[in-house]
Amino acid sequence: MASMHAAALRVDLRLRDVHSLKAKRQRIARLSANLRRAFPVAFAEVDHHDQWQRTAVGVGIVSPHATQLEMAVHSVCRFFDRWEEAEVLSVGISYLEDPP
Repeated sequence: MASMHAAALRVDLRLRDVHSLKAKRQRIARLSANLRRAFPVAFAEVDHHDQWQRTAVGVGIVSPHATQLEMAVHSVCRFFDRWEEAEVLSVGISYLEDPP
């Protein structure tokens, strides 16, 4: 049986220059599209739904190799660090271990 490695990231963000929920949702939609265009990941807003300038997003990554997973996690983190429309407040990473 082939191995599987997975990680879930929670990224807490402060959105710059957002003054309505509509503008926030547009920015989150653009972030989701750009992230999924750059990486084969799953994406969802997971917290702070009713706050204009805060959000937390979840990103899921699956890979057949642990080293590929680590590279993908670091690449996604760099993507968020370079995204000029938000400030990264925190990143949490959880790993799914493949049972022996």
